[in-house]
Amino acid sequence: MKTAGGGVLLGRMKAVRSATGLLRTWHRGLASGSTNAPPVIDLHAPREHLVSEVADACSRWGFFQVGNHGIDDSVISAFSDQMTAFFDLPLDSKRLLRRSASNARGFFDDELTKQKLDWKQALDFGVPGSRNWSLADGDPANACLDGFNRVPERDSLPHFRSTMVSYFAELVRVSELLASVMAEGLGMPASHFDRELRDAHTSYLRLNYYPPNPGGGETLGISPHRDAGFLTVLWQDPDTHSLQVQQPMPVGSVGRYDGAGGEWTTVIPVKGALTINTGDMAQIWSNNRYHAPLHRVLTHPTWRRYSAPFFYNPGYRTQVAPLPSLGKPTFTPCNWGYFRAQRFAGDFADFGAEIQVDDYLEGSVSRHLHQQIAFERMVDFRVPFSVEQYRSLLVN
Repeated sequence: MKTAGGGVLLGRMKAVRSATGLLRTWHRGLASGSTNAPPVIDLHAPREHLVSEVADACSRWGFFQVGNHGIDDSVISAFSDQMTAFFDLPLDSKRLLRRSASNARGFFDDELTKQKLDWKQALDFGVPGSRNWSLADGDPANACLDGFNRVPERDSLPHFRSTMVSYFAELVRVSELLASVMAEGLGMPASHFDRELRDAHTSYLRLNYYPPNPGGGETLGISPHRDAGFLTVLWQDPDTHSLQVQQPMPVGSVGRYDGAGGEWTTVIPVKGALTINTGDMAQIWSNNRYHAPLHRVLTHPTWRRYSAPFFYNPGYRTQVAPLPSLGKPTFTPCNWGYFRAQRFAGDFADFGAEIQVDDYLEGSVSRHLHQQIAFERMVDFRVPFSVEQYRSLLVN
């Protein structure tokens, strides 16, 4: 899958040494104390210890890796094989599944991150509006704000959809566990987020392929950004290490933090682990206790890379606001459906400055505060959102 040669071998040897060091830290039970890389956390640790480690990781790095997550190797291997098979299809075949201004799901190779074109191909695949995977993807009951799933026909990739559905279910299970742990880390019952997340989540899985970038230069696979939802569960290509996160929050800090001098840390995947990062909605709910970190993806002139983030998102109607138990609120309520529609519009076309949680800070006079009210009044969350139809709610 990658190029051969002494330089690549040396790079892999360094990666193995780094990963081995992380594994040793994990097995010593000292992962949360690491200052050089996001911690590696055992999900089978005693609950009290697990809650403390996850809360610390969410508060400082906003990134961590989890082992003992319970997803069988065979499920991950089948998923990886089908993802690779999809991106090996002819480009014209993939473009038949292209997403559109009225359907956020499907294939794309023209996404913008903060008005910069990403160097990648991708396919988005999400929970159907009916929440019933046995229905055909295009069944009217599956309509939702994000649209309908678009996947290859069975005659080209007969096992693709069933493999994605199986893997998706496992990611939901891991996300539910993490959400319950994160709730306890904020002093709430483990079930606190069940209504907004477990029972109504609007999550989606993104398959990413980063082709070699012969031109190199300043082109990034994905420009620096923060994830919009509650949390992200990421499968990383074990052979290529190009995901980077900015340096962690200083101890005792709260709020937005863009790192010390723009320093970046490469997140090297530990064998068998999944990478987790917290998103904007977790930052709002936690009243700035949890940190939504800036991260980016590098390109390489000869290597290919695959990855698959699963975005665990609230229900579209959810009003995300700081938990009352966490003191004076830093943010005003944010409607997830509006925030998601704004982010998709910004990925699809240039609508100016990307929406951020800072638009919801107490005392903010952001246009999004009144546009959100109009959006909730006008938009039916059971119908795919149309960028063109609602353009007046998206522009400055």
